[in-house]
Amino acid sequence: MDIKLTKHDKRYIESTDDVYSIMQRVLLREDKIDQEKEHLWMIGMNQAGYILYIELIALGSYKSVNIEPMNVFRIAVMKNASRVILVHNHPSGSLIPSEADKDITDRLIQVAHILNIELTDHLIITPKTYISFRNIKLMAELEQSLKYVPTYQVVERIRKQEKQIAKEKLAVERDKTKTAQQKAKEIKEKAESEKKILINALLEKGVSIENIAKILGTTVRVVKRIINLK
Repeated sequence: MDIKLTKHDKRYIESTDDVYSIMQRVLLREDKIDQEKEHLWMIGMNQAGYILYIELIALGSYKSVNIEPMNVFRIAVMKNASRVILVHNHPSGSLIPSEADKDITDRLIQVAHILNIELTDHLIITPKTYISFRNIKLMAELEQSLKYVPTYQVVERIRKQEKQIAKEKLAVERDKTKTAQQKAKEIKEKAESEKKILINALLEKGVSIENIAKILGTTVRVVKRIINLK
């Protein structure tokens, strides 16, 4: 359902306060019965932050709202939105993101990435206040999540990372100073830490250790060592 802006609403988004100012009024327009339901809206914008549309994409129970990720972006694609913001209310008045809130945001970040649309933030609102996933650093955390990243993209990240590590290692090897040796150690530790994250992501997606070893061009024993398996 398309939400119409009033003459009092800003047409440009410059901050999360702007988003809340608009969506607070949208929420308060609802009948009292509907205010006790959980709504999920999407605000679509162009690159400059001009609002192209506000769409109610799901209406649920007091505790949750169910959505189909690809359907969420249907209007965004039709309207050529380059940036979107998710907003949903918590009828309970709580501003604590639930695990379901985090999970759906994680999934939608990946869908947005596929569609070349930037999911810039997710706000939880009540009639009196709000929180922004971006402001509390949760958005940045979810953007680093590999849970819904396709397996082939995780593999690509591993290979890209290995090329970068090899390049950095070569540069360090040309410098025999003590500082360079320390730098080499730091590069190795960072590489192993990042590789461990990527390997665990592949394991969670059902890729066997044997296949991971083949992807990395190494042995099962090395893979197990990286993830601290005996």
